[in-house]
Amino acid sequence: MQTKITLIIDVPADPEAFEREFPDLLAKARALPGQVRLESAKVWPKEDGTPAPAHRTLDVYFDDYDAASRAVSVPEAGAFFEKLGGLGVSFTGLFCEVEEQ
Repeated sequence: MQTKITLIIDVPADPEAFEREFPDLLAKARALPGQVRLESAKVWPKEDGTPAPAHRTLDVYFDDYDAASRAVSVPEAGAFFEKLGGLGVSFTGLFCEVEEQ
């Protein structure tokens, strides 16, 4: 069963600075071994002006749970998470079973 790792990235203190660094973060995500697809998305601002619940999502797809688990245990994952942590923004990570394609 295909598995994806979803990262829900909270709103950074300085969204413009985060966006300047995002291409490098995305390049590090692309370096994760075994992935079959990578998808990033920017959360739309709320129409009523209240803060958005998150800034971005990042989905990295793998053939199965074992491939996803291996991918987060390699040096490339360390570089990715070090970069993300260095951006000073919190996030939630989820391993998800993909039900529909």
